Amino acid sequence: MRRTVRLVPILTAIAGSTLLSTTIAHGATAEATADAATGVTAGATAGGSTGGGGVTAARAVPQPVEKEAADTRKEQQTVQRYWTEAKMEAAKPLAALVPEKDGARLAAGALAAQAAADPVSVPATEPGGDTVTATRGSAARASTGAAWTRGGAIVKTTGRVFFTYQGRNASCSASAVTSENKSTVITAGHCVRMGGAFHGNWVFVPGYHNGDRPHGTWVATTLYTTPQWNNSEDINHDVASAVVAPLNGRSLTDVVGGQGISFNQGRRQQMHSFGYPAASPYDGSKLVYCAGRAFDDFLMSRDIGLNCDMTGGSSGGPWFLGFNENTGLGTLNSVNSFKYGFASGWMFGPYFGTEARAVYEAAQTTGTP
Repeated sequence: MRRTVRLVPILTAIAGSTLLSTTIAHGATAEATADAATGVTAGATAGGSTGGGGVTAARAVPQPVEKEAADTRKEQQTVQRYWTEAKMEAAKPLAALVPEKDGARLAAGALAAQAAADPVSVPATEPGGDTVTATRGSAARASTGAAWTRGGAIVKTTGRVFFTYQGRNASCSASAVTSENKSTVITAGHCVRMGGAFHGNWVFVPGYHNGDRPHGTWVATTLYTTPQWNNSEDINHDVASAVVAPLNGRSLTDVVGGQGISFNQGRRQQMHSFGYPAASPYDGSKLVYCAGRAFDDFLMSRDIGLNCDMTGGSSGGPWFLGFNENTGLGTLNSVNSFKYGFASGWMFGPYFGTEARAVYEAAQTTGTP
């Protein structure tokens, strides 16, 4: 473990389910109530600190599970060479079965616990590190899966993820976020680990478009996910982060910028979701988005939902609060996670509470080799 800055400690139970990277028989193992609130407080300074400092916790949050990836220069070069253009274009969304599990609806106690935790928000950063205040633009255009054509920061910070899972090449989506190490990526838990093992050859390609890699291929040195996802693939905690190695002597967000990120926010807000769906009718070649008001899952999880037609490969793509369609900036507050098999027009993402924050903090305070 490398620490260079401060450390802050679609569901078969009804009618079949699908993770957004796969057609999967998958349920939720959530308890009927959420964990107790942590009572953390944090804030970002005008100088651009990311909220990692000045944090006090009323109780210990279970530490994220860490997996070292390509943490030597030789290993990074090997992974870089592995991902040819042909391999990226041939990578497919995951397709694997997992055990069916019991689910749990969002109970009043869970809502109360979430509301009790102090909201935390970290601002976006421009390439080079300057803090950006994300301001709301004009009224959002509703979308359930259109190609994003308006440019802005989003086309640099969002990208495709490629990795090897059980001997074959697969893809997800992810986002670069503001971080102390300038090297942190947020995605879904099943985009770093699934079926009892972490994925290999993990890379992030920001700004991917029709096979082009305008900002390079960034190799993961360390992967993190929640203990709930690691231990039982609990869909309520399908969150992960990756730390990527510098490329050509520069850190990730110095090249592409970083979106803001927040935790313990109010539910049922207007949100935008982005990703690179690669299963039919999409092909993974372009950035796609959905926009609308989020709703609570009333069936088998404590997740939040959007009307969205994106398919496999969009998993791990960012959900934003306060997204400005003119600047392409917002505050990341969930990721694409799963769909119910009988409701392909709904997509769900985990609520970003204290466990998700712990995953982010672990990544952003990890140094890069």
